[in-house]
Amino acid sequence: MALTIAEDQRNGVTLLKLSGRLVLGEESNELRTTIKRLLDAGDNKILVDLGEVSYIDSAGLGTLVAGYTSARNAGGVMKLANLTKKVNEQLNITKLVTVFDVYDSVATGLKSFA
Repeated sequence: MALTIAEDQRNGVTLLKLSGRLVLGEESNELRTTIKRLLDAGDNKILVDLGEVSYIDSAGLGTLVAGYTSARNAGGVMKLANLTKKVNEQLNITKLVTVFDVYDSVATGLKSFA
């Protein structure tokens, strides 16, 4: 299943709802391009909803880290929300859970920007 990205603006925060597989190739490139476009437009508060992501490979994890770094370098922030059990395990195994601000739900993630 390819990656789909739905964008939504909520109180100055851009919500990116991902579904499918975040893997090497077109999928990770699409997310990288989306984040870059948002940051270039000045949308520097990004919340990524991973609730419907079925699989992330190392390239997908790298894309999330690159997006986080790009947002910080642009004076913004990128946070993660609604992780599936599998994605949460991957972030814990790789210790990336210590890098990202991670929230149990989109609602709590959005509140964290206030």
